[in-house]
Amino acid sequence: MTPQTRAERSADAMWANDRASRALGMTLIHIAPGAATLTMTVRDDMLNGHGLCHGGYIFTLADSAFAFACNSYNQSAVAQNNQITYVAPGKAGEMLTATAMEIHAAGRSGTYDVTVTGDMNRTIALFRGHSRTIPGTHFEEDA
Repeated sequence: MTPQTRAERSADAMWANDRASRALGMTLIHIAPGAATLTMTVRDDMLNGHGLCHGGYIFTLADSAFAFACNSYNQSAVAQNNQITYVAPGKAGEMLTATAMEIHAAGRSGTYDVTVTGDMNRTIALFRGHSRTIPGTHFEEDA
């Protein structure tokens, strides 16, 4: 099995059980070993009291991209820790894109950066996540 096929099958298995991301309107648009891109359109019900999307929804989009990237090797991985810097808010109707990229992976740990952008490639947030592999896989690989 190629690394790309493994990443696609892992993503399919995760997506099938990820009701939260689907309920928020996220779409997985790219998966590769150690990388993932998800999009989400800011809905009116995601706006805060200032009429902006800032905080939790943006974090959830970034965290979902991180999760797909660090689980793309058919090894179960969880967040060990993460941090996010909010640069700008999202606006109603704006398509947000979270692009995750593996920075370093060794043993059971990995480091991933996620950039969340909005319309016209405007930076919304910068996220760094550290993963830890745990026992388990997303699908049974053929012997």
